[in-house]
Amino acid sequence: MDETEPQNIAQETPAGGVFIAPSIHEHAILAGASYTHHTSLPELIAKDPSTPCVLGVDEAGRGPVLGPMVYGIFYLPLSNHHSLLASTHHFDDSKVLTPAVRSSLVQQLCTEGTDLYQACGWATRVMSARDISAGMLKPAGTYNLNAQAMDATIDLIKEVFAKGVNVQEIYIDTIGSPQVYQQKLERIFPTTMITVAKKADSLYPCVSAASVCAKVTRDDALEVCYKAYDSKGAGNADSSAEGWGSGYPSDARCTTWLKGNMDSVFGWGPECRFSWGTAKDLLDAKGAGVKVDWPDVDGDDEAMRVTDFFLAGKADEQSGEFDELASWFGRPVTEAVF
Repeated sequence: MDETEPQNIAQETPAGGVFIAPSIHEHAILAGASYTHHTSLPELIAKDPSTPCVLGVDEAGRGPVLGPMVYGIFYLPLSNHHSLLASTHHFDDSKVLTPAVRSSLVQQLCTEGTDLYQACGWATRVMSARDISAGMLKPAGTYNLNAQAMDATIDLIKEVFAKGVNVQEIYIDTIGSPQVYQQKLERIFPTTMITVAKKADSLYPCVSAASVCAKVTRDDALEVCYKAYDSKGAGNADSSAEGWGSGYPSDARCTTWLKGNMDSVFGWGPECRFSWGTAKDLLDAKGAGVKVDWPDVDGDDEAMRVTDFFLAGKADEQSGEFDELASWFGRPVTEAVF
């Protein structure tokens, strides 16, 4: 799977003691569930729905073994695109900005009365590690990461259109081939000008802003996951940054944490992507995990069936006793009764 460059580890590591975004739904995160968060329509768009708008899409956390992958979208009036985001607030690729700067920008987006709050709307799709792995580990018809990411992007854009936003232009950081991705989106949204490009988060301010919203949400989600371990005495650090670091396989803090906190039966919690090679290798290591051989119900005639628990067992010829579970609801009436 994708891994971050070693020199980017510091920028990918969550900052401690920063603003917690409203896109953090703690209960869903701890349950390992995926969810979507939308802000309300910004004032400038709500009072005039015909306002031409621009929308950007980007993600955070594609390569880590720990934590969710988060897709973010960001939209605002076309007339404010460059002047507000680039010139006034200096949005840039989230990997270039420090964790503190990213958090500060999202806090301004969420503060009533600010120019960003009045002009900009955004949303995130938190794709949990559990759901990502469940899709990738399907026994038949693997739901790969690109397909999951594509579906998340399309759903988020459709939801913004459903709010009545007049989106005229869409800019997206690519998944795979830009041409193939763009052609697919143009078939779905034929009346909108769509641009899919590599490094779009460095080229288009709305994509930079989407990148920031996605990254801050992922960082905060990691912190929520880590606190669950910390509350059980297994955190061994005050924050996720000190504990498991960025969550990327190339981060020594992450791999050290995984090795030191692996349950021999269950591995780890819903924060771990079990479909990643890092997790698989640790679980498959000699003596590290418990091997379980599940019965092949389809191929074994002697395997128990669910219906066996609802049929009365035959009396033992010598003891005359019935199997307690099989006869729980009583024994069938014989023909002699009639």
